[in-house]
Amino acid sequence: MGSLHNAATERRKTIGLLIAVAVLGVFILACAGFEGLTDTEAEQEREPEAAQGTEPSGEVVPTITLAPEEAAGTPQPPAGLGEASLTELYQRLNPGVVNIRVYVERQGQTGQGSGSGFILDQDGHIVTNAHVVGPAEVVTVIFYNGLEVRADIVGLDDDSDLAVLRVDEMPEDAVALPLAETENVSPGDWVVAIGNPFSLGGSMSLGIVSAVGRAIPGLETGFRIPRAIQTDAAINPGNSGGPLLNVAGEVVGVNAQIATGGQSRVNSGVGFAIPVSVVRRVVPALIEEGAYPWPWLGVEGLPVNLLIKEANDLVVQRGAYIARVVDGGPADDAGLQGATGTETILGAEVPTGGDVVIEADGEPIADFTDLLAFITFQEPGQSIELTILRDGEQQQVTVELEARPDSLGQ
Repeated sequence: MGSLHNAATERRKTIGLLIAVAVLGVFILACAGFEGLTDTEAEQEREPEAAQGTEPSGEVVPTITLAPEEAAGTPQPPAGLGEASLTELYQRLNPGVVNIRVYVERQGQTGQGSGSGFILDQDGHIVTNAHVVGPAEVVTVIFYNGLEVRADIVGLDDDSDLAVLRVDEMPEDAVALPLAETENVSPGDWVVAIGNPFSLGGSMSLGIVSAVGRAIPGLETGFRIPRAIQTDAAINPGNSGGPLLNVAGEVVGVNAQIATGGQSRVNSGVGFAIPVSVVRRVVPALIEEGAYPWPWLGVEGLPVNLLIKEANDLVVQRGAYIARVVDGGPADDAGLQGATGTETILGAEVPTGGDVVIEADGEPIADFTDLLAFITFQEPGQSIELTILRDGEQQQVTVELEARPDSLGQ
């Protein structure tokens, strides 16, 4: 499969993450490659990663299987969850996981790709990633017992990288996997991934939650997906769209991306799953309407790091710094202010003069990722009150959110 690469251009110096625009650094699709297509034909380019804090950074490289000498040690199951329990967990969950095969025609060539998904209900709805099925002319679903049927795409949302399929036929003993109420997981919690890595159906891997609250890039529109779960459970090409599950057998996320540190061309053991809180918002709308309306603020920004603090004479190092306000967007209409100049500190161009958001509807905002997450879980047309710092003074600004535009020209 063609890899996704950063566009390493002069924009590497651009500061900013849009709530409206998300940039891509180290993330790679965790879906299997398209057979019959060259790397160039399957390749896409993305913006460079410019954020700090909770967003990883590095160079995107193709994903390959770990060599035996490079592979990490096998994780040990948690106390009380021995081999017998893991076997029972697999036997219970595997009938709810499917392999997805897509057929794509590009430049006169027909290629195949593969990914994973899971059964949502007994009506035949199946959840997967948008990037797995988005380019497909034909989609088929392969159940755990080998039954393969054609599937229709019910709805697809590039912003969240989620899609819903529907099939008319399922095995009698196929099971729907329950969604967790929230992605109430913490670093150190044990999780399992079941899917179709390298087209090896029914593969299960065990790991822990490495971190929570990541903001990962949507891969088609540029918006970011908040509250993503980071895990070291093995996720490889073909796992995209499959479930990340807690040891109770509940779906806490949808596996979507992997990352590397830019030092090698191997899986570095860092994977990301779209959180179930996003799944619970988006999937019902995809089933009912075929689309999901996301709210939009219309700013670029970054966390208040040390250089931002010093350049802007801030008293504390917290909040979401507004580097740019999109012309004609909700933030612009409300009078929010982006950077008005720059200052060179330690060789870096640091923006000055922008507003710093420290609260949203009374909730503390620690950094730009916090603001992203807050906006994401609101509704278009909803008014929110932002507490900002401008020229050292605290102010209140009311913003009426709008629906995200189809394109931001990125």
